[in-house]
Amino acid sequence: MGFFDFLTEEIAIDLGTANTLIIHNDKVVVDSPSIVARDRMSGKIIAVGKEAAMMQGKTHENIKTIRPLKDGVIADFDASEKMINMFIKDIPALKKKWFTPSLRMVVCIPSGITEVEMRAVKESCERVNGKEVYLIHEPMAAAIGIGIDIMQPKGNMVIDIGGGTTEIAVIALGGIVCDKSVKIAGDVFTNDIVYFMRTQHNLYVGERTAEKIKIQIGAATEDLETPPEEMSVQGRDLLTGKPKQVQISYREIAKALDKSILRIEDAVMETLSQTPPELAADIYNTGIFLAGGGSMLRGLDKRLSQKTDLPVYIAEDPLRAVVRGTGICLKNLNRYRSILIK
Repeated sequence: MGFFDFLTEEIAIDLGTANTLIIHNDKVVVDSPSIVARDRMSGKIIAVGKEAAMMQGKTHENIKTIRPLKDGVIADFDASEKMINMFIKDIPALKKKWFTPSLRMVVCIPSGITEVEMRAVKESCERVNGKEVYLIHEPMAAAIGIGIDIMQPKGNMVIDIGGGTTEIAVIALGGIVCDKSVKIAGDVFTNDIVYFMRTQHNLYVGERTAEKIKIQIGAATEDLETPPEEMSVQGRDLLTGKPKQVQISYREIAKALDKSILRIEDAVMETLSQTPPELAADIYNTGIFLAGGGSMLRGLDKRLSQKTDLPVYIAEDPLRAVVRGTGICLKNLNRYRSILIK
């Protein structure tokens, strides 16, 4: 602990494809969509987060909405850096300070990430005044956030279904034994719904509408115990060009998402088949844990349970499990130093 430690602030960031969350002083202070709106003429960033999400799909040619992260990694370096910067400036405790403190950060990254992509995340953070930047793999952070003691010599399987990637990992002794990262997650589900509405109902809907359908009546299986009610969807008729409305039920969405969920199931089975026998025995006893926004899809836990013949549990606040785990790492840096990537 140095003399200048009072000038250093600690923050934990979950840089997600869909949402970015920041923890400061054990509280989630930022929870915003990872979207940036940029003025094409001046190149300036007009809005980030919720404001930019409102503009999505409703902009004119001078404004462009960008999602700086694609498949869990930084696709647009400049936009992501400005987005992180604006989010950090939004933290209430840092707003009051009359100088910018240097930051100690722990940031989440997908487990299938390359060295180059890792460096992009790191450099983005260093440019927004990050003095010490630590990286942690998402399934690791999710496991800590769910409340699993990862340092034990015991196998645990965690599936983190985010916006850009689904991370499947078997964790033991504070390390990832075998993992698989597939680029099928929330965004692919949304695109499946857009495609389904076009092919089955001749209705062209935007990304935001598809996202709304997914949250309101999205399902992974057709036999749900408490099915959601039908939903009316508005969009543009592809045949006449007029705006029109159709009624759709959760069964149709289950059909639309079927192929993508099959691929997630296959990835889970593949990871299980690579698991060492002693850890497989542990997983049989403890079951599989789900985290991330995608795990809230109705009936997904049931479907995975039927496929693997194992109990499947959803984290209590799946959207925040990863950032909570990152926050715990930040608080106990010395304990978790072995799992962080400096």
